[in-house]
Amino acid sequence: MMEKADPVVQKVYNRMRLWEFPEQYLVEPSDGSSAPFLAISRYNGSFSIIDELPQLSSHRAPKIWTIFGVVGTLKLFAGIYLLVITERESAGTYVDKPIFRISSMKIFPCDLSLKHAPEEHNRMEREFSQLLYIAETTPGLYFSYEVNLTLSLQRLHDLSEESKLLPLWRQADPRFLWNSYMSELLIDNKWVLILNISEGTRMWTRGADSDGFVANFIETEQIIQLNGHIASFIQVRGSIPLLWDQIVDLTYKPKFFIMDIEPHVVEKHFQDLNKKYGNVLAVNLVNKHGDEGRLCEQFGFAMQHIASEKVSILHRYRHFDFHKICGELYIEWLSILYYQIEIFLYKNRYFLLNDKGEKVEKQIGVVRTNCIDCLDRTNVTQSMIARKTLESQLRRLGVFHIDETIRMHPQLDECFKNLWANHGDDISIQYTGTPALKGDFVRFGKRTFCGIVKDGWISLVRYYLNNFCDGTKQDAIDLLHGHFSASGWLVVTPAMRNGSVEAMASFPMAFSAILSGIFYAMLSLIRVVDEHDPWNIIISMMWGGMSYLVAMLVKANAPFFCDRPRLNRPRL
Repeated sequence: MMEKADPVVQKVYNRMRLWEFPEQYLVEPSDGSSAPFLAISRYNGSFSIIDELPQLSSHRAPKIWTIFGVVGTLKLFAGIYLLVITERESAGTYVDKPIFRISSMKIFPCDLSLKHAPEEHNRMEREFSQLLYIAETTPGLYFSYEVNLTLSLQRLHDLSEESKLLPLWRQADPRFLWNSYMSELLIDNKWVLILNISEGTRMWTRGADSDGFVANFIETEQIIQLNGHIASFIQVRGSIPLLWDQIVDLTYKPKFFIMDIEPHVVEKHFQDLNKKYGNVLAVNLVNKHGDEGRLCEQFGFAMQHIASEKVSILHRYRHFDFHKICGELYIEWLSILYYQIEIFLYKNRYFLLNDKGEKVEKQIGVVRTNCIDCLDRTNVTQSMIARKTLESQLRRLGVFHIDETIRMHPQLDECFKNLWANHGDDISIQYTGTPALKGDFVRFGKRTFCGIVKDGWISLVRYYLNNFCDGTKQDAIDLLHGHFSASGWLVVTPAMRNGSVEAMASFPMAFSAILSGIFYAMLSLIRVVDEHDPWNIIISMMWGGMSYLVAMLVKANAPFFCDRPRLNRPRL
């Protein structure tokens, strides 16, 4: 989207042409207007506005692309790269405004200056640009040409008249602005597109930072429009707000590492939630025993520390051991949790506009739910809370009588289940690369055999992605958001090439060596039987010993055999 940042007039173009000239790219609105062109230099990525196309050469016609928005630019060591939307699809509406999902993006390099750059810069540029191209397949990116997707209905309604006249990027909530860093040059030149997402990889973004901002923080808004009335209900989820990590080490469930317990980190997190949402009820779904139990205990202790009498109305904490109480089959036991939080939900309400657009009800508090990943257990729980709230809203609007429920209407029930199951899958794909576990709980209201088998397969895929893919993916995310240091890369890269275990570690090679050793050891044993040659026993022991030694080497240095981020090293 190209948006002219004038406080009174905002011209938005939803379809453009990109002209690929040898020395520059030109972005032209294709609505037939006489709007100027946005020119981007292919030497240094500088922006300028021109009024007409340059003279076209008869020998080499420029390539023309149809694009639907300029996402932003990213500067690496020597080159600048332009990211644009090449395909989109309709994803529905928000306050009657069309919403689109990005189905394809393309990167156009502005790196002609590399011809004169030192070879070391060229090498690093190639390494960085390989990460950058991962952005072309980023899933779950949404945008609108007409409405700010980063704000809830309540916040949109409460905007002042002056704020409503501002460009969308000036209104945006930076927590949910995916291309904030990449759009800086566009903002300077008054051409902006805002994309909505919350990102990070599962094992490499855990817990909170020192400012209280947490991994996988998601704001979910459920909206119903009926007979001119609009009602919405917000819930949030996010990682346990402690300083903790879970470093992959080839095991199925890596250990949790809790750094110094700093209650002020938890306090900062909940103070921020108070400012944005009002009262907060924290629902913690993790196990009470084992590794999760240590996190649970420390989270509960930190919440007791900040829940003084002065702020007890703002901070509430409720632990519910999902696995112990509901297990794998008894989702109906979630009703126990609902009865524990029902009064909070009633008092803090939801947002409601009548058929005249007047505010009738305001949501003054929010439920913050977490498990370990804030995915599977969290999604099941949030869908239950959302169901109860929707039923309450329908009764308020006179659609349901006092004892009527969604389950009494099979078509509505199926629609609701699919909506929340798809929502859980979308969030999970962004964070883990796979759909959510326990999806059958949400989609069918019970555990199914197919669901159990599917969860087993998803768990295996997650294991593979966590250990062998997500480090590189996290680097790409950090690169796109500006969370990296060029000097840090210069320090880390040589260290990985100086003959250390980390530099030489290759799991495919180690795994091949182990399998080869086992194969030749068994082959030698077979020859002992067939040829009665005792030397084959020694040979078999040598091959078996080699497999054992390689396996022990891998075990002792397991984290180095995983795909680890390089732009931002783990905290441990």
